[in-house]
Amino acid sequence: MSAIRLEQLAQAEKTAFVFPGQGSQKVGMLADLAEQFSEIKNTFAEASDAVGFDLWHIAQSGKGLNQTQNTQPVLLTASIALWRLWVSLGGVAPKFLAGHSLGEYSALVAGQALTLTDAVKLVHLRGQLMQSAVPEGQGAMAAILGLTDSQIITLCEQVSQANAGSVDAANYNTKGQVVIAGATQAVNDVMALAKEQGGKAIPLPVSVPSHCALMKPAAEQFAQALEQTAIELPQIPVLHNVNAAIATSITELRSSLTAQLYQSVQWTNTIQSLQDQGIVYLAECGPGTVLSNMAKRLPGIEKTFSLDTQSRIEDALQAILVAEGENV
Repeated sequence: MSAIRLEQLAQAEKTAFVFPGQGSQKVGMLADLAEQFSEIKNTFAEASDAVGFDLWHIAQSGKGLNQTQNTQPVLLTASIALWRLWVSLGGVAPKFLAGHSLGEYSALVAGQALTLTDAVKLVHLRGQLMQSAVPEGQGAMAAILGLTDSQIITLCEQVSQANAGSVDAANYNTKGQVVIAGATQAVNDVMALAKEQGGKAIPLPVSVPSHCALMKPAAEQFAQALEQTAIELPQIPVLHNVNAAIATSITELRSSLTAQLYQSVQWTNTIQSLQDQGIVYLAECGPGTVLSNMAKRLPGIEKTFSLDTQSRIEDALQAILVAEGENV
């Protein structure tokens, strides 16, 4: 599987692949595809050997699936299993790759910057470090809807300065939807203020507050593991979460992955950057439809595709070939 040669694939010019992060996992993911295609279980077996425990069992049974240190390797493996299936079925090579939070690692594996073995070890460690950085119950995340980015930033600053604890804008997902993260009381305070200003606030069922200042200790430890991991510049350009840009050196790439732990996910800017580069089709390579549903609201995206069932992946294979036309 690791011998996939991207240069042999037809090259798309208007299509990007995006890879989901935590929250897209579900019990029984990819089970139907695994019955039809050996790529699914083979990929899970390879990743399970790397981390030393059965990722497929966790994915299918749900036991421990929502524990961050398990969620991350399972989701990455599921995304790469779908990517490998896409390639084996004759899918095109997208012009760009991007991943939301954890999904950035899936994008880097697909682009052959990281091996699956190294990546699954990294994200397992990443999950462990994130979990240990903030004691259970002391951190939280919430989605704020209906306010501007600047309004939410101001609320986070006000609450943080009031000594309620640290809270930051963690994910800029799309216009009018920002996820905040930080100390539990601080997150609750921002939620209350957001509602007073006419917004909606939805607490998220997560075990750690990602992409906020509370993750800096985890980032410092994680940087050491990144330095010891073989990384190359990807063969398909990958846009990074922290700046919606493409790294031009290995040092910059490692720095972006380290900063991603405690800085905001610039997903709105990432999708805008893709559109600025002529992307009009997005394929979500992972379980669920979170990213494709968000992209459907954007006027510049003509079509989104999900790849987590046989019928969806077959539809995407045909539709993208037709849409790309002479480019492939």
